[in-house]
Amino acid sequence: MKEEQPRTFEASLESLEQIVRQLESGDLALEKSLELFEQGIRLSRECQDRLSQAERRIEVLMRDNQGRTVVSAFEPNQGETSETDDESPF
Repeated sequence: MKEEQPRTFEASLESLEQIVRQLESGDLALEKSLELFEQGIRLSRECQDRLSQAERRIEVLMRDNQGRTVVSAFEPNQGETSETDDESPF
């Protein structure tokens, strides 16, 4: 029997979005709605756990040599533009 591989965060999030769309349609029987709701809660918790793990990893990586967390503003890489950059300064 083949062991099931864990889903990626993105796959879990996409599944959760599909469940939300189905539930919002309102065309489901009560039992199916409850089943999807339960799946959605599991996926939501799974995504939240993965985000928390990523946050902890980032905090560890961002510590200085005394173990204090270093906080700095996010600066996009050179060459990247934000959606609000409609006009070039040149």
